[in-house]
Amino acid sequence: MDEIRIPNDATYAPVALTDLIAGAPLVSRLVLGATLPGRVISAAALGMYLGSALRDWLARQDVRWIDFEIQFGADVHFLQPTPDEVRRREIRRLAERMNDDFTAERIPRDELARQVNRHLTAYVASITGQRVHTSSEVRDFTATKLLLPFAQGVCDMLSGDVALFRDTGIFEPHVLGHEFTHRKGYFKELHAQVLSYLALTASGEPLLVQAARAERLYRQLRVLAGDDVRAYHDLIDNVALRPELAHAFDRFAAPSRPGGVGGELMKALIDQRLKLTGQNGLSDYDVGFTDFLWTFSQSPSARQDRSLAAA
Repeated sequence: MDEIRIPNDATYAPVALTDLIAGAPLVSRLVLGATLPGRVISAAALGMYLGSALRDWLARQDVRWIDFEIQFGADVHFLQPTPDEVRRREIRRLAERMNDDFTAERIPRDELARQVNRHLTAYVASITGQRVHTSSEVRDFTATKLLLPFAQGVCDMLSGDVALFRDTGIFEPHVLGHEFTHRKGYFKELHAQVLSYLALTASGEPLLVQAARAERLYRQLRVLAGDDVRAYHDLIDNVALRPELAHAFDRFAAPSRPGGVGGELMKALIDQRLKLTGQNGLSDYDVGFTDFLWTFSQSPSARQDRSLAAA
């Protein structure tokens, strides 16, 4: 099997290079009373950042990319709407399976990141015949958190720098898988959602499978409830999740609702940016993701194992 290694040099820097580029002159001004030292550091960080991005881009030129429509019978603009009765039936089934198979196991983030990256690499390789090796490094903070306070995590598409801003509990393997999929070069949100879910499901590891089911259930609940907080919590109550799971779903949902005009404006800008890059917008996280799995499960032309799309 072919082996591709994307260096991701920027991810090994002790501080996010983008933070140094933007923040060094200001810190220098505040601490030293002069911006010149900060500008020098900023310029050096910019050089490292651009060099890392260029090396990653060159490495990706040999990557064999997944054709989602061929492999799964579904893609960003090739989706069948999921009937509401199917969504509700799937919610009940997922809740039952999560209750039955619940695991309270927790793994330190750095170890979990390596495990998720390994399974993601293996799953993509099972389709393309090519192992694309990438960094498993994860930050706890970048300045992006100040701009996107509602985000669970982010990936810098140029440098591959990934940050998770808080403990996401049972959802963490999927959040990591989503951002690591971007790091491998799949920039569309729907593709990141799908590959993370399928890789975790295919892993057979109880903790990872639980995360995949949690993400799928959460997204189905979000589709039905929309932005109605009360409706979301009513749905959680109706499916009778065990207390540990119900608490995890309540806790995970809270940051997805940005507060104030600034948060809503930022979400609207991100939605437009996604649409301008050939995506369906923020809806790809939930409506698109769940519709993809439904379309895949019903596709007579899909080459991949459709049982992975079963709830």
